[in-house]
Amino acid sequence: MVESEPESRKQPAPRRPKLWELEEKHHCPVIGSCLTLDELKKIARKCSFNGSFDGNRFDPYRLHVEAVSLSCSRNDAAEAMHKLLERKYAIVIARFERVKSDADVLALWKQHLERGEVADAMWAALTHKAASRDTRNQVYGDVHMHSHHIGAGQAADLRRMEWLQREQTGLGAENARLAEELRQQSLQTDSAKRDLARANEQVAHLEPLLNRVRELESGQAMTAIGRRLLLAEAQASRAREAEARIETLEQKVAVLRGDKACLGREMEETAAERDALERLWLEEASSRAPGAATCSGECDTCSTRLQGRCVLCVGGRTPLLPHYRQLAERLGVRLIHHDGGKEETLSRLPDLLNASDAVICPTDCVSHLAYWQLKKHCKQTGKPCVLFKRASISGFTVALAQLASGRVSLSGETIKAPGHG
Repeated sequence: MVESEPESRKQPAPRRPKLWELEEKHHCPVIGSCLTLDELKKIARKCSFNGSFDGNRFDPYRLHVEAVSLSCSRNDAAEAMHKLLERKYAIVIARFERVKSDADVLALWKQHLERGEVADAMWAALTHKAASRDTRNQVYGDVHMHSHHIGAGQAADLRRMEWLQREQTGLGAENARLAEELRQQSLQTDSAKRDLARANEQVAHLEPLLNRVRELESGQAMTAIGRRLLLAEAQASRAREAEARIETLEQKVAVLRGDKACLGREMEETAAERDALERLWLEEASSRAPGAATCSGECDTCSTRLQGRCVLCVGGRTPLLPHYRQLAERLGVRLIHHDGGKEETLSRLPDLLNASDAVICPTDCVSHLAYWQLKKHCKQTGKPCVLFKRASISGFTVALAQLASGRVSLSGETIKAPGHG
């Protein structure tokens, strides 16, 4: 009879995975959602991140990217982040430890997600010893879509403006059609009024005719008069119906004219706000450039530095691309674009970098790989590079002004769009 294996040779009990043992794709949402910027700064100072800060001035995006990179393997920084996450979310971790099956872990995560408790529940679910790979991927997908829902509102304003433009065009055509219909109805009304006037004249003579009919003994005369009376009444009825319809149409036209006026004011206000914002950033960027008050258009700091140059924009929001191109055309700049790895392959990026004279990049809408690739290229080639933190029209405007000023670091610098903190 075969003896049973000793207890020491049994499979070890499952344990909660460490931060560096998670899948690589999970590190970005964990670092970005579960740790605050101040907590990352403390760990960076303690573990001496390279390139994440200059003195005490931290670049939040670069700090996040480097922290994600370090968390993928076991090191002092990864261990410090893991210990902090364990202490910070100890209560929620204990709550998740009470469930023992993969299905219960997923159900408990869904409960926290519905209440908006994302960060602590995400860490507890991803590191639960009973969580399967499918459950971790479900948690990752829920957090990913949650972040998309937050940014969806920014696109709603652009769709609203496009809808108002289409609505204005449709109302203009409808207004023209109604105006023509009103003109035709007016002609018909004039004709009906003339018929009604003639009918009223005929009705005025009916009473003496009736008196005459009573005196007549001929039935044919009575019949003829009856036919004329019915005809006059029918004409009067048609005239009244025409007048009622005209009144209804006039009311509809008044309502449509009011709607058109409101839409026109909204469109003018929207265009005025956009033009004022663009003009404000251009004036502000120009006022900060040396010699802006006395520039004759021939110095190194005015916008003619970019005249005829090719500027590559990496990343950004696709709906704003036409506005980017419009601003670039005003300065005589040829703008080329790469979406930073969202849909376009990164293999095209080196050719675009080589073909450009300068690079600008909104750091909130670009992949990690594209960001480091363009930074490395600009540093090696000495090509001007401006990084700005908001993929907005104002940020793009200030970025072009920075390039035009000629005072841009070879490896790029991050700027803030005014009015966005």
